[in-house]
Amino acid sequence: MAYVAVRGGSEAIEASLEHLQYERIKHGEHVTVQKLLGTMRGFLDQIMSESSLYSEQLAALAMKQSEGNQEEAVFLLRAHRSTLPRLYYSTITDPRDMFVLRRISSSFKDIPGGQLLGASHDYLHRLLDFSLMTETKEDVQLKIDQFNAIEKPDKSDLQLEKLPKVMDYLRDEQLIRTFALNDEEPSDVTKKALSFPTNRSQRLQTLTRGQTGTVTSLGYAGLRGYGASHPNVGEVRVGMQPIHVEIDGEDEQYYIGSIKLTEVESFIPVNVDDEQQQVLEFDIGYGACFGQNETKAIAMSIVDHALETGGNTPIHDEEFVLLHVDIIESTGFISHLKMPHYVTFQSNLEQMRTIKKEGKR
Repeated sequence: MAYVAVRGGSEAIEASLEHLQYERIKHGEHVTVQKLLGTMRGFLDQIMSESSLYSEQLAALAMKQSEGNQEEAVFLLRAHRSTLPRLYYSTITDPRDMFVLRRISSSFKDIPGGQLLGASHDYLHRLLDFSLMTETKEDVQLKIDQFNAIEKPDKSDLQLEKLPKVMDYLRDEQLIRTFALNDEEPSDVTKKALSFPTNRSQRLQTLTRGQTGTVTSLGYAGLRGYGASHPNVGEVRVGMQPIHVEIDGEDEQYYIGSIKLTEVESFIPVNVDDEQQQVLEFDIGYGACFGQNETKAIAMSIVDHALETGGNTPIHDEEFVLLHVDIIESTGFISHLKMPHYVTFQSNLEQMRTIKKEGKR
């Protein structure tokens, strides 16, 4: 009997997988990885951030295989990432070296280097563009030609690298608290499981890998009053961050490429004691993630500050936050409820029946 049950189960699973494949292609259409790379920039950025694997091509492949199911795409990339050898560690990189594509500050109107709006959905009217339903290749090419025909400033006149940080000016005025340099080797949460209490490097890694919606919700909770934190966004940077590695036995650093990165520094006003009086200073909340992922990075900066300062609300509880933001952990635990629980349920059922029978005596 056991053999028949196992055999029947495996055949049913094979049939389910074949049906899944059919559902993906049953309309006779398919989307190429190249087309996803060219059209789904925001989706791919989120997948890369949550899987902590920077590969646009693999993210597009995972997106195609998962039929646009984000949690499944992240699961596929995390699983693939676990099979890859770690050949090198990158050197410390400074976002001041970023080739900036977008840089804004909601704290200052005029910032050195200027506000660079770049490409963003922030300035759109949220109205459906029905013309996209019938968009053709000719329409696309026309829009490309029109954009290229717009007179643009000479890039040589623009300072897009080595732009100063807005934070540096507040630090020069001693409006931001200073701390001793912490140059300890960061912990790697992908190689060693979290243990509490955590350090800041573990918290930042976990948040940048966290599910975008969950991190955003926790940041929103902080804004609404769970911590009464209302930061000002000092700077949002989106750009290409150069990455270098060192080879053992050599002093020289080697450039291996650039990744698109979003970095946020938020200014959070706090009262501090100074010579027996309360003075107002700014704390910094930090967020950074792969791709152009601004909402998540801003929310991450709020949660980072909450975890760093501590408090009595859920978003100040590092165990609550860090164990619930991970998309693989959370969806895996929820999804496991679909798996057979026959024995445990029957045990509960028998226990309930016994209690009811005894109650009728």
